[in-house]
Amino acid sequence: MKAELTRIEIVMAEVKEKIATVIYMPGTRLPSVRAAAKTNGFSASTVVEAYERLQTQGIIYSRPGAGFYVADSIAPLSLADIGPNLDRAVDPLWISRQALEPADDILKPGCGWLPPDWLYEQGMRRGLKTVARADAKVMSEYATPLGLLELRQLLTRRMAGLGIEAEPSQVILTDSGTQAIDLIFRFLLTPGDTVVVDDPCYFNFHALLKAHRVKVVGVPYTATGPDVTAFAAILAEHKPRLYITNAAIHNPTGATLSPATAYQVLQLAQAAGLYLVEDDIFADFETTPAPRLAALDGLSQVFYIGSFSKTLSASLRCGYIAAPKEWVESLLDLKIATGFGGSQLAAAVVLSALTDSGYRKHINTVHTRLAKARAQTVPRLAKLGIVPWLVPQAGMFLWCQLPDDNSAAELATHCLAQGVVLAPGNAFSQAQNAQNFMRFNVAQASDARIYEVLAGALN
Repeated sequence: MKAELTRIEIVMAEVKEKIATVIYMPGTRLPSVRAAAKTNGFSASTVVEAYERLQTQGIIYSRPGAGFYVADSIAPLSLADIGPNLDRAVDPLWISRQALEPADDILKPGCGWLPPDWLYEQGMRRGLKTVARADAKVMSEYATPLGLLELRQLLTRRMAGLGIEAEPSQVILTDSGTQAIDLIFRFLLTPGDTVVVDDPCYFNFHALLKAHRVKVVGVPYTATGPDVTAFAAILAEHKPRLYITNAAIHNPTGATLSPATAYQVLQLAQAAGLYLVEDDIFADFETTPAPRLAALDGLSQVFYIGSFSKTLSASLRCGYIAAPKEWVESLLDLKIATGFGGSQLAAAVVLSALTDSGYRKHINTVHTRLAKARAQTVPRLAKLGIVPWLVPQAGMFLWCQLPDDNSAAELATHCLAQGVVLAPGNAFSQAQNAQNFMRFNVAQASDARIYEVLAGALN
């Protein structure tokens, strides 16, 4: 009986997943009982039972003689169901929850940020003091729709150094890089659209796209960027609306986009009328600048975003969007509708810290510390049979393959119980083919206990 119930649950889960990802829209006719049974290799009675349970839950309904259909009223979205079929303790959103817990005894080699003492604390303190002496309006009133002009002017100068030509009027300040992405998704996407992501990619891209009820297709990521042949095939077959990727340093692989790949991707995107979101949150970790799609495109089809949580402070939230000129007004309307006014205070402190005389020295120090941490972490992992997919030239991440047939999800579950938060590969993979991979943050991997726990957990 247990095996039969498992088969019923498989059929139910498949239908729910296709509804959640908008493959099945309200009113869509489900495959017939006979067709579903043949596809899954199950008995017709198994499918009938699964469909009847879904109907009881109000997810589908039947029309006598016509089959089963997706109900118009669908249960609220559950982001806990996103991505890989891992134990809840190690799915993407739970990884973030654990990593954000304040417990001092928790080790976080799977998190995506620097330790607090690596951030620009002195510059932030000076910035807070400077702003505290400024006009009281900075601390009490909403920001203008675009945000603090002086910070937007500074950002355009920083972008110009990367070859991105933008005017301050094209830059919109947001409360974070995540809000910037969410605004663009709200603006460009409707349920049922198709979005291309790198495989692997930053796992919160999956969470945000799930929330927007779109179909997601992964393009294999290589050491020089997305697989161009696969990218072209995806554009031809799926006609996607949007492609989101990292600029500079890729998360989680640490790879860098090559000029040749950048040109080919952009040519394909322009021919297909595809919009691109280029997330450049790790820009200041670069030691040698990589090509930017926004620079090659001239901010025509590319939305360029960034924030300062990785180098200044994760506590003071401030991000930005550099958008094509014709979309700025509509994005501003959406920003006001969903968040009203931004934070003048945060923008003013960020501006002060970025223009502080010590910021460049701080970044150089971070580069040195990351290089040292990388050089120390790689051999320590190698002793356990954990090998990097590539050794990046910059950044904090190592995308590593585990030895033998060790499951990253099982390893993460074991290590979490012993106070070590890891980031298993399938959390980053749309195709779910990274079950033997793990992302490590070298800046958070110095504690010897991490390697002791890993050694005890590996087969």
